[in-house]
Amino acid sequence: MMPRCVKRHSGWRARMTVRPAVTAMCVALASTIAHAEHPFGATSPQDFWTSSRATGSSDAASGIAEGQTAGTTLRTAQADPKSAPGRRTEPSSRSGLFDAPETSSGAESKGAPAGRSGAEPSSRSALFGAPDAPTSGAPRLSGFVDVLAAYTFGDPGHWSRGVGRLQLMGQGTFGEGVKWKVSGRVDADPVYFSSNFYPNEVKRDQRIDVFHRETYLDFSAAGWDFRLGAQHIIWGEVVGLFFADVVSARDQREFILPSFDIIRIPQWAARAEYFKDDSHLELIWIPVPLFDKIGKPGSDFYPVPLQAPFPQGASAVFEDPQRPTRDLNNSNYGVRANSLIAGWDVAAFYYRSFATLPTFYRRPSTTPGEFVFAPRHDRIWQIGGTFTKDLGSIVARGEAVYTKGQNFAVNTGFPADGVVSRETLDWIIGIDYPLPSESRINLQVFRRTYFGGDDDNIVPHAAGSGVTALFSTKLSDRLEPSILWIQHFDGGGGLVRPKVTWSFMKNVSLGFGADIFRGSRDGYFGRFNNRDRVYTELRYDF
Repeated sequence: MMPRCVKRHSGWRARMTVRPAVTAMCVALASTIAHAEHPFGATSPQDFWTSSRATGSSDAASGIAEGQTAGTTLRTAQADPKSAPGRRTEPSSRSGLFDAPETSSGAESKGAPAGRSGAEPSSRSALFGAPDAPTSGAPRLSGFVDVLAAYTFGDPGHWSRGVGRLQLMGQGTFGEGVKWKVSGRVDADPVYFSSNFYPNEVKRDQRIDVFHRETYLDFSAAGWDFRLGAQHIIWGEVVGLFFADVVSARDQREFILPSFDIIRIPQWAARAEYFKDDSHLELIWIPVPLFDKIGKPGSDFYPVPLQAPFPQGASAVFEDPQRPTRDLNNSNYGVRANSLIAGWDVAAFYYRSFATLPTFYRRPSTTPGEFVFAPRHDRIWQIGGTFTKDLGSIVARGEAVYTKGQNFAVNTGFPADGVVSRETLDWIIGIDYPLPSESRINLQVFRRTYFGGDDDNIVPHAAGSGVTALFSTKLSDRLEPSILWIQHFDGGGGLVRPKVTWSFMKNVSLGFGADIFRGSRDGYFGRFNNRDRVYTELRYDF
């Protein structure tokens, strides 16, 4: 999943005939072009402590229920040393989560959810620490205000973020048995109104955004629970990463740095779920899939690392991402089943889709002898499995995903479109371990393997292994330092994220941190080694 350094560029250089203004940029592209949907997605350190899904529920979509701070979950989880993130109650139906009458036979709960000491949640929202959806009476309004300022001190230094975010969420009921949720978010960033550092295309793309968030209807019929609308569908088990989380689209214009409730994009989907004793079946259909936002050439975290500042007008060598036509034949669909077997929570899934992150294809330009890069979304299928197991105070998790149909850019051989097809197997295993003094450590090991041909010429080279480590503690009831380290051992580089969070009043937190990238310019993290930044973030949840 992290690329290894690519050392052979001579073949690409020898055949390049693009305009001089972008020649150097294209050389860099040859060795660092984004090619596949990397499952790595570590976000803020607190996200590591919150389970990325709960069976039968997408309200955990952000890893933290919308409207809840990450620190709240961590602090509550630490209250019971035997309670670990990811230990949760299995609802016997969606209605059971909402404290409504069951529509199919249910089961006893299978343990306490993350951050609980064993008490049964009274609702789906309570399972994740968020306000309950009202079962009667007036609708309920919640949301958050978040302000983040970031200064990039890599060469050249510049203000890179000054974003303010407002998210509002309303939820309620339509009579008996039908529940609704509507939410949206507005982002505005004055840096992209006033800065002379970024190209105009980047400023237009990132100065202001209006997003739909989860907006859906819930109801039950014939023993099944249904959800229709924009929703998060989370199939992963590991903490903080996107391995088996194959359904979600993500806003990657800030790479993998924002928290889950910021980075994930809800899919417009129809979902049906069936609960029976300790088992659960889930069917999903996404008629018009959404895809990752990758930004514009010249933005700080465009998949291809480019000259900074990026020259105005030089983006002509990159086309806008090409989306599949809106046709039912281009729908995404999948099935997932999970069960509790001898204390092991195991799941398996199949998913047919378009990759949410595009592959950069090469095609001839209208100017003879020149070429451009066209980001396209490959049609793929994936099978995978997950497990979670409580081992005393330790929680073990694992995921594995096999993908077929994905194409990858290469730097030698030069097929006509600049890509080759390979199958991949990604896996990750981790443990979460509580320590004295309200501290925790999370350790994870991951690996990617290619099948179907040589992988040495794939750029960036992603075969190989890596680790993640997160340590968090509490110096007081209000002060919580943490540090996240991610390292790939085959040239992908690394990322270090120290942070201190000060919860100085109820529902309000102030964070100070840094994002430090290390490694070769060819690496998954190293390509952004001149994007190191410091930041502060103020958030109020209501």
